[in-house]
Amino acid sequence: MDGELEERAFELLGGSTVFRNFVGSSLDAHDMLVTGMPPQALEHLIESVDVLSSRDTFETVMGMSRKTFRRHVNSRSRLTAAQGGRAWRFARILAKATETLGDQESAEAWLLAPTPGLDNRRPVDLLASSAGVRAVEKHLTKLEHGVYV
Repeated sequence: MDGELEERAFELLGGSTVFRNFVGSSLDAHDMLVTGMPPQALEHLIESVDVLSSRDTFETVMGMSRKTFRRHVNSRSRLTAAQGGRAWRFARILAKATETLGDQESAEAWLLAPTPGLDNRRPVDLLASSAGVRAVEKHLTKLEHGVYV
């Protein structure tokens, strides 16, 4: 299942049209992130995911302003490992939420809604830290197994 999530995240980030090498595992993702994610991957993600059209949501999830992101695009400079890591984690969470909830539209709506199992916080707001990402992943796993939270 994790390999499937990695592959889905890879596709959300543009897949083989953006990346030279296939990313189908956590180790592949690590290698890609330490060499620097191409900014075109984040461009593809923004175009594919409606929730990222909001400036505030983009900045919360990606940890950078649109202006900083535009500089990467214009200079063709790769994202840092931290910036790329945030984009990768978001794509992976969205892939897991889509798998759990049935479709991307439902997953995106869920990311923006206060969730009782997360102390009525919006899952998207928790993606700013690795601890928050783990909380969202655990919550999705509970939902996947039919635990109402």
